[in-house]
Amino acid sequence: MAIIACKHQDKYNINEAEVMHQNEDQLTQLIIFDVFSPPVASRIYAYASLASYEAMRFKDERYESIAAKLKGFGALPRPEKHKAYNYALAATKAFFTVTRKVTFSVDSLKGYEDKLYARFKGTLDDSTFARSVAFGDTVGKAILKRAAKDNYLQTRAKPKFIGSTAPGKWHPTPPDYLDAVEYCWGTMKTFALDSSGQFALPPPPPYSKSKQSEYFKQNVQLYDQSKKLTKEQMEIARYWDDNPFVMQHTGHMMFANKKITPGGHWIGITAIACKQAKADAVKTAQAYALTSVAMFDAFVCCWQEKFKSATIRPVSVINDEIDPQWLPMLQTPPFPEYPSGHSTITRSAAVMLTKLFGDKFAFQDTSDLRYIGMQRHFDSFLQAANEASISRYYGGIHYVNSVNAGAEQGKKVSDFIIQKLKLE
Repeated sequence: MAIIACKHQDKYNINEAEVMHQNEDQLTQLIIFDVFSPPVASRIYAYASLASYEAMRFKDERYESIAAKLKGFGALPRPEKHKAYNYALAATKAFFTVTRKVTFSVDSLKGYEDKLYARFKGTLDDSTFARSVAFGDTVGKAILKRAAKDNYLQTRAKPKFIGSTAPGKWHPTPPDYLDAVEYCWGTMKTFALDSSGQFALPPPPPYSKSKQSEYFKQNVQLYDQSKKLTKEQMEIARYWDDNPFVMQHTGHMMFANKKITPGGHWIGITAIACKQAKADAVKTAQAYALTSVAMFDAFVCCWQEKFKSATIRPVSVINDEIDPQWLPMLQTPPFPEYPSGHSTITRSAAVMLTKLFGDKFAFQDTSDLRYIGMQRHFDSFLQAANEASISRYYGGIHYVNSVNAGAEQGKKVSDFIIQKLKLE
C-alpha cells in the first residue's frame, strides 16, 4: 500500500515553476505556428504573462500587483479570504484565458491544457480546484478588458503601407517586396510609458547621394563590411536573425522557414535565467511579466520612430548607388531601417533581466537550439544584447548608427519601467 501511495503521489507531483515555463513554451510554439509578427507577438506575451503573474503572486505576499501600476488596468480581482487556492492552477487558467482570445490556433493547446488540469485535479479537492480555476478565469478576463482598449483592433482595419518613392524613404525590399509590417504600431497604448514618443530619438543622418556625406559613407562602410565578414561574424548574424518567416528561394520554388521572434528569443532567455537561478513559481511568473511588458513598450517606441523617419533600407541604396547585384547576408525585414528593432527590444529585455538577476549572470543560451541548431554562451544579459545589436550590422540590414540608437532607446524604456514600478 505504501508503494502504491508513493506512485500515486509521484504521478501528480507538480513543479509549479516548471508549469510556468511550460505554459510560456506552449505559447511560443503557438506564436511560431501562427506566424505572428514580432510586434504582435510582444503583445501576446505581455498580456498572457501579466495574467499569469497577477494570479500567481498571491502565493507570496511580498509580491505586489504589476498591472495595477500600469496604464488602463486598475485594481484586479483578489482571492477570497480564508479560502484555499492553488495559485499555479489559477495562473495557468488566467494565462490560457488570455491566450485563447489573442491568438488563432487555440485548438492546438487543448491536449496540453486538459492533461495539465487533470494533474492539478489529482492533487486538489473539488472545491479548491473549482475555486482556483474560477479565480484564474476572472483574472484573465480582467486583463482582457484592458487588451480590448489598447488600439489593436483599430489597427487591423488600416490599409496596406507600401512606402514612398521619395528620395531616402522606405519602400519594399528584395527578394519578396512585401508591404510594411504593423506600420501603425506606434499608435498602440503603452503599458508604462506616457506615450510612444516619450523616448524619441534624434533623426538619422540625412539622406544624400554625395559620396562625402555621412549618410553615403555609412552605406559604403556596410557594403565593405559585408565583403569581409569573418566566420564568427556570420555565425552571430545567423544566430540573432529571429525572423519569424524567412522566404527561401531555390530556382522557381519558394518555401518559408518559421522561427521564433526576437521577443520569443528573450522569453527563452528568461526561462534559462529563472531555471539557473532556481526561481520559484512566483519569481518566474514575475520575470516573464516584467520582461514582456518592457519588450512591448519598446516595440511601440521603436515602431513609432521607424515610421516617423521611414528611412530607406541599405539594400535599396546600395543597389541603386553602389552595386545593383548586392544582397545582404540576412533577408531584410519589411519595415523602415531606423532604428534597429532588435537593438531596442533586446536591450529593453536585457536591462530588465539584469535588474531581476544581476549584471554578472553568465548563461548558455539554448533558446534557438531546437529551431536553428545553434547555441551561444554569454557572461551577462547586456553582452547578449550587444551581440544581438551588432548582428544586424553584420547581417547587412542596419547601419551602426541605427544599432546604437535602438540600444539607447531600449535602455531608456526599461530604466523608466523599473523606476515607475519601484522594483527593488
